[in-house]
Amino acid sequence: MQPAEHHIALNAHLLTAQAGYRSAGINGYIANLLRALPDADPSLRYTVFAGPQATVASGPRVRVRRSAWNTTHPLARIVWEQLAQPLALARAQPDLAHQLAFVAPVLSRAPFVLTVYDLSFVRYPERLTAARRWYLRLLTRRSCHRARRVIAISRSTAADLTALFGIPAERIDIAVPGVGEAFRPLPRDEVEAFRAKQGLPARFFLFLGTLEPRKNLPLLLRAYAALPPSDRKAVHLVLAGGRGWMTDEIERTLAQHDLAATVHLPGYVPADDLPLWYNAAEALVYPSVYEGFGLPVVEAMACGTPVLVADSSSLPEAAGDVGRCVPPHDEAAWTDALAQTLNDNAWRSDAGERGREHAKQFTWARTAAQTVASYRRALGESVG
Repeated sequence: MQPAEHHIALNAHLLTAQAGYRSAGINGYIANLLRALPDADPSLRYTVFAGPQATVASGPRVRVRRSAWNTTHPLARIVWEQLAQPLALARAQPDLAHQLAFVAPVLSRAPFVLTVYDLSFVRYPERLTAARRWYLRLLTRRSCHRARRVIAISRSTAADLTALFGIPAERIDIAVPGVGEAFRPLPRDEVEAFRAKQGLPARFFLFLGTLEPRKNLPLLLRAYAALPPSDRKAVHLVLAGGRGWMTDEIERTLAQHDLAATVHLPGYVPADDLPLWYNAAEALVYPSVYEGFGLPVVEAMACGTPVLVADSSSLPEAAGDVGRCVPPHDEAAWTDALAQTLNDNAWRSDAGERGREHAKQFTWARTAAQTVASYRRALGESVG
């Protein structure tokens, strides 16, 4: 039996065309999902609500409705999604709405599914202003209970939704992020040219992500500082990513342990350069205490780069049985793991090869198929 035709409206106002740490993570998930959805099910058509700042392509089954409001600023986006979106949904008359980031409009009666990426605003509330924390905590919980289905991006986030918000597990679907085709082993001469252009050392550990408290970077710095000076000289540490908030402890730790000569902070990394950074690195190190998924882990593995991750939240899901997992608060264990990683050539080679195979399962086509299956469940249809 052919699936019924349905009209889905998607709130994509969180999308931004601006470079910076705010354009990473959730923005990338939404952008890649929107590109993959039309091919996931030809019986569905879409209306995408977006701001003037977003890059969204229309197509035969995709209509883009742009607001005149610039919703880059969080307050403007909140006003649009709570006051303007109910009117937009009433005009569009979709069979189902997809609220792509945490919150649905209180005044809309349109049936909806809701994507939740993580509950860091509950577990680590200091990362947000009081007003935004209140908005997300109050309305995300309420939206989850009103939604026909809740989409989590990992089993870890799904478990948090049940434990912290009381959402029954049977109402939660999982749509795991994908990895683009650009993430692959690159020719050695291309990587070495990039290394020279960036002034990078011959060997370095790479962290890539927003510099913020839950990334656990002071612990990583202390663990790295405990390595013998000869090891630090041989393998530098690069903390790549935009500065988020509360980065003073990172600066203090760098100064306290006199790490300026072997620790580099290049700042925000453009998305197009990510495969080159992964290819150039000795290993990706990811000590974060909490992640909705931890996509850099899988991106690095797709490039053939070994990964060393914290044994916390969703990171073991991303790393599978290939990555080296370390307790996030055990400084001595991180020092040992760094030493083993830099000295064990056989492990790095094996982990690189196995990681590439592991990463093949993470595709945006799979993400879109899992999302469409959630739509079908929300619409009362059986899913095989």
